Amino acid sequence: MPDSLRPAVILLSGGLDSATTLAIARHEGFRPYCLSFDYGQRHRAELTASRRVAQAQGAAEHRIVRLDLAQFGGSALTDRNIDVPVDGVQPGIPVTYVPARNTIMLSLALAWAETLGCRDIFVGVNAVDYSGYPDCRPEYIAAFEAMANLATKAGVEGEHLSIHAPLMSLSKADIIRRGTALGVDYSVTVSCYQADDEGRACGVCDSCRLRHEGFAAAGRADPGPLQGR
Repeated sequence: MPDSLRPAVILLSGGLDSATTLAIARHEGFRPYCLSFDYGQRHRAELTASRRVAQAQGAAEHRIVRLDLAQFGGSALTDRNIDVPVDGVQPGIPVTYVPARNTIMLSLALAWAETLGCRDIFVGVNAVDYSGYPDCRPEYIAAFEAMANLATKAGVEGEHLSIHAPLMSLSKADIIRRGTALGVDYSVTVSCYQADDEGRACGVCDSCRLRHEGFAAAGRADPGPLQGR
C-alpha cells in the first residue's frame, strides 16, 4: 500500500458493517489504520474477526484497545445477568445498547488520528436497518464532528477533522451489495451478539436477524457459520 495515501482511522468491530466501511475507505484512497476495542463484550469472537478482517484488507496497522465497560454494566452485551433479546427487533432502544459506546470509541479514534496526523475517521454506523441506538444517527455523527473540531489541537489550528459514516443511509442489503462489489469476504466477519468462541452465530438475536434479512434481500447466502450447523 503506497505511503502517499491519506491516512484514516477506521473503527473496526469485526462485523459486517465495519468490514464494509473499511473496504469503502480503501476504495476511496485512504491508508487504513484500524482500531478495535476489547470492552468487556460477551461476543468476544468479534475481536478475532477484527484481526482477520484487518489482515484480509491490508490495514496499515491494527490496534485493539482494552477498556472495561463491563464495570458499569447497563447492557446485555457487557452484563451476563441481562439476557440478549431473541424475539425480534422491537420499538425503542434495546438492552443491547451499550451506554456511550460510540462516543467513547470515537473519542479514542480521534486521539489516535491526531497522533497519526490524519484528519479522517470512518465509522460503520447505520440508521436504516439497525437496532435503534441513539449514537448511530446522522445528528449524532454531525454533532461529534463539530465537537472534534472544537476540542482538538488540529481543529483549532485549521485542520478540519471529518467523521465519515458511509453506511448511514444504506439498507443492510445495499451494504452487502456494496461490500461484495468491493471484494469483502463476509465469511470472516462476526455480527452476532452472543456468538460462541468459534464465531458461530446464534441466528436469533437482533444483529443476526438484521444480517440474515440483509443477505436475503440482497439475494445472497450468508457465508457466516451458525451454531448447531
